[in-house]
Amino acid sequence: MLICLVSVNLFSQEKKLSFSLDDVIHIASEASIDAFRNKNMYRASYWEYRYFKADKLPSLTLEAIPFDFNRYRYKDYNFQTNEEEFVLKESFGSEANLSLNQNIALTGGRLFLSTGLERIKNFSGNENTLFKSTPVSIGYTQDISGYNDMKWKSKIEPLKFEKAKKQLIQSNESLAWKAATHFFNLVEAQVELRVAEQSLAIADTLYKIGRGRFQVGTVTQNELLSLELRMLNSKQALSRAKTQVQRYQSELNSFLSLDKSTEIDCIVPYKVPDIQINADAAVSSALTNNPEMINLQQRMLEADKLVAQRKSEAGFNTSLFALYGLDQSSSDFSDVYKDPDNSQRLRIGVNIPIVDWGRRKGRYQMAKYNREVEMASIEQDKIDFEQSVFQDVIDFNLQAEQVKNAALADTVARKGYEVAFQRFLIGKVDVINWNQSRIDMEDARRSYIRAIREYWRYYYSLRISTLYDFISNQPLSAEYDVLLQK
Repeated sequence: MLICLVSVNLFSQEKKLSFSLDDVIHIASEASIDAFRNKNMYRASYWEYRYFKADKLPSLTLEAIPFDFNRYRYKDYNFQTNEEEFVLKESFGSEANLSLNQNIALTGGRLFLSTGLERIKNFSGNENTLFKSTPVSIGYTQDISGYNDMKWKSKIEPLKFEKAKKQLIQSNESLAWKAATHFFNLVEAQVELRVAEQSLAIADTLYKIGRGRFQVGTVTQNELLSLELRMLNSKQALSRAKTQVQRYQSELNSFLSLDKSTEIDCIVPYKVPDIQINADAAVSSALTNNPEMINLQQRMLEADKLVAQRKSEAGFNTSLFALYGLDQSSSDFSDVYKDPDNSQRLRIGVNIPIVDWGRRKGRYQMAKYNREVEMASIEQDKIDFEQSVFQDVIDFNLQAEQVKNAALADTVARKGYEVAFQRFLIGKVDVINWNQSRIDMEDARRSYIRAIREYWRYYYSLRISTLYDFISNQPLSAEYDVLLQK
């Protein structure tokens, strides 16, 4: 097979090219819009997984407010006049806090460590400047409801990324199937065009011969009219064939991102691999490699996650916040870090549903029953998937035999036409019998091309389902790291 090493830009400058099926698939995998979409969807999934992994690592955050001017009036009591009054206050402040946060996957809580400094300048009253420091504080916050979102993410997110890897390979195989479809559309149109051209050439020749024989009385007028009608029909068939070639050529050029003026001569893959696929092995590969199997696992986990979440919401919810730290304030910056005082805070909150008319319980029960339905649906989907792969293997193995039979029929029909044509030239066969042999030859060629097309359609369908290369006898893979570097 010819391996395409020339860039698409060079392809677009050419006017006539000869491509095999492998060539078209190779170009599609590099230059088509579908290939671009597949690669970027995988990259997006990769960064989504990176975001999840980063969420499990410590994060360092700086929060700063360098400028905070505040001018407002507040209500105060004047002890000299024994009256309340509004007092104008102006201040300028700034602050900065550095915090280190760590999510705890085991409990779902968050541990944090922070330090900060704050300054405030009052422009009313004594116009003093104050500093406040928090050299260090450590705290922990925890929702004690029984639901741990981080735990469920740790189960689901790796599955989603593994599914994305498999989906990339599957998308590439779907792209190959689509490329083969466009390729064989053009192949059939070009074969039909060649048949039409040959039909017209022979019909024209036979019509001329028929006119000569009609003049000497060896061909009847009815037979001559039949030859003329055949020639006219051949012209119409040629016109339709040219239109079809232009249509499918345009579609293939668009799919491969080639210049619209490019003409492609398809090299028909008459020789197909002589392989028979074991159905049980194919089903086993599909269950191991197909992303749909990972998707079924993900669906089950997400159903379990929803049940756990609704169960935690059905009872009373408790939250815990604990903080211990040091702080100090002073009008002199040099003293703000001297002899800091202790600061502590412990907060426990409780949310107890008393009367909600069964809303929380109802949501929990709905989640439980939905999970049961999902489990049954998953099991049925798995059975249907296995059966589909099994049937595809049977169809493929039968199609390999169909290709052999179609090739033999094409050879026999062509030889039969050649014999009939020679006998017609010497007057041993009439027009009707000759015309029938010609129809048989053309139908045999069309059937042969369709058999080859169906063979590759079944083959790439099996590759999509199993992510397995049955010709080289190994699982399919992708260059994940190379995609992330581009």
